Amino acid sequence: MAEAASAESLEVLFQRCRDGDEAGFAQIYRRLGRSLYGTALRILRQAEEAEDALQEAFMSFHRKRNELEPAMAGAWLRRVLVNGCLDRIRKRRRRPEAELAEDVLRAAPQSDGLRIDLERATARLPERAKMVFLLHDVEGFRHREVAELMGVTEGATKSQLFRARGLLRSYLGQAPGANP
Repeated sequence: MAEAASAESLEVLFQRCRDGDEAGFAQIYRRLGRSLYGTALRILRQAEEAEDALQEAFMSFHRKRNELEPAMAGAWLRRVLVNGCLDRIRKRRRRPEAELAEDVLRAAPQSDGLRIDLERATARLPERAKMVFLLHDVEGFRHREVAELMGVTEGATKSQLFRARGLLRSYLGQAPGANP
């Protein structure tokens, strides 16, 4: 029985959840939770905030499950999560951006690996450029979707992505162990 349940498509699980099946909801959480948590963590850079954002997104999904089309529920859930993360970042803006980047760098494990270098370089990006880079290049959203999520034009997202990539190249060129 467990094998049959794990083989169910997300659309079938969403329909089960819509029909009030709490086991279907639990399976959706198990199937999507890790990926969505990773998205939230990349955006927010703080584990506790990422966990909170994930829980809020799933609570919203649970409340709205009867209004959603099963075929679109996964995309809706991801969008709610990203919007929640963006809201959290807007609330954080009371602190200077440089102070936030320093907190992230202090919290990052010390390593000379490329992954850590990229994470540190990403943390140094200006907030808008970082968000566009994470949403477009890391999470795979299209420029149109990023623009919609951030409330800007597609041209602005393209410009910010170009800026982010250029800054990342320069930051990584300065990274310890990087070839000049």
